[in-house]
Amino acid sequence: MSEQNELIKRRLEELEEIKSHGINPYPHRYDVTHNSKEIIESFKDFETEEDKEKNKENLVSVAGRIMAIRKMGKATFFQIKDDTGKIQVYLKKDDVGEEPYSIFKLLDIGDIVGVKGFVFRTKTGEISIHAVSYELLTKSIQPLPVVKEEVTGSGEKIIHDAFADIELRYRQRYIDLIVNENVKDTFIKRTKIIQSIKRTLEKHNFFEVETPTLQTVYGGGNAVPFTTKHNALDIDLYLRVSNELFLKRLIVGGFNRVYEFVRDFRNEGIDRTHNPEFTQVEWYQAYGDYFDSMNMFEEVVEQACVDIHGTTKITYGDIELDFKRPWKRIRMTEAIQQKIDIDVINMKKDEIINYMVSNNIEFDRKISHSKGLLIANLFEEVCEEDLVQPTFVYDFPIDTTPLCKPLREYSLKQLEEMNNDPEKVIFAERFEPYVNRWEMGNSYTELNDPVLQRRLLEEQVERGRGGEAETHPLDEDFIKAIEVGMPPTTGVGLGVDRLVMLLTNSYSIRDVIFFPLMRPM
Repeated sequence: MSEQNELIKRRLEELEEIKSHGINPYPHRYDVTHNSKEIIESFKDFETEEDKEKNKENLVSVAGRIMAIRKMGKATFFQIKDDTGKIQVYLKKDDVGEEPYSIFKLLDIGDIVGVKGFVFRTKTGEISIHAVSYELLTKSIQPLPVVKEEVTGSGEKIIHDAFADIELRYRQRYIDLIVNENVKDTFIKRTKIIQSIKRTLEKHNFFEVETPTLQTVYGGGNAVPFTTKHNALDIDLYLRVSNELFLKRLIVGGFNRVYEFVRDFRNEGIDRTHNPEFTQVEWYQAYGDYFDSMNMFEEVVEQACVDIHGTTKITYGDIELDFKRPWKRIRMTEAIQQKIDIDVINMKKDEIINYMVSNNIEFDRKISHSKGLLIANLFEEVCEEDLVQPTFVYDFPIDTTPLCKPLREYSLKQLEEMNNDPEKVIFAERFEPYVNRWEMGNSYTELNDPVLQRRLLEEQVERGRGGEAETHPLDEDFIKAIEVGMPPTTGVGLGVDRLVMLLTNSYSIRDVIFFPLMRPM
């Protein structure tokens, strides 16, 4: 039998012995009056012996998980951890009684106890609780990894036997949260980041809404969806890849500023910055354009950084990033020209292809690319690596999205002529924010011309038939909504997980998702 199984067997035997004393090892509740943090922060040393004796009447009641035990015959020191931190408990046989003290010997690291006692400072200077009673609240069967801390003479903290196996930590996040204190801090910061974003949006009169996760027609993002089926209605459904088209319906319906935090689902690969289930916030503003969205995006992110760190500057890995507004702004074609000194606007499509082939720049040669898509592909391959500090890249080829308005500088006649010329590229009012070489979101001046919207969506459907895997189908009801009339509008999608990664200095997207998707063992 393995050592782990032996430990479980011993704990089960302890459980039965505890029950034999008439003790319920899983009681229903326990009255808690204080937590460890407030006890430690509010404690004041006693000025007189009289104060010290009087303090024994000021009992506190705490509860938490046993994280360390040090037995010394008729007395025991143990450490409990609650949701605010850790505190030491002094348990003396003469104070709690012989039987309770002997039963405590059946307790292990990982068990949850309630303790009532008075607060004092030990001879070594540690603020502790002198127990007058305790109660077993949960007997743990599975042993915890025993993480040991050693403090060197220079004050350096060394961790021994850490729960460090990355895959095991993701699979058993509940243990990870117990034994690795920094993990809990990451998720506390995640919630504070989300709260900060909400405060900033609501300060600008955005209204929080909810839209469907199950959709009969998926759209709003170039992605392969997850499919499912509703048995009662006998229809196929998709988990949303984006909430964009529903939020625009609300703009049509008269909600001029809306936002939503959503879980989106995209049937794609898993890597350091991608998870099939992820969180983003999207907001839409009637009567605004993509410059308004740039301003709002940088305000949202800057404020979240300040709320978490007290400054606009952070260190991610070995890179210092500064989110202070205003951020750098550059057109996609300008970024390409600055990096490799070619003028893609005036190059022929075949010249761009030849350049990419001769310079070993990757693109999918199995499908037919428009000139606009080649430009976007070229940008991704050669320019993204330089986008470290917060930067808005704007004015994308309209081929990259069917939901965006062409640049306002084009006349209707120019658009018609350019659309019939494969060597002409129509650019759209779209931007993507980049930080640390990562795309952090997406934004448009939204297309509200229903005739053009239908044509662009139909063209995308045709490209999907031609081999593009991530196009989305035509949503007739969305077209009908636009035909009812959508005011000039701008919208933004911000990747919450990636922002949390940056603001918590986390290496992987899995580090900021409580329970990331894992292959079954």
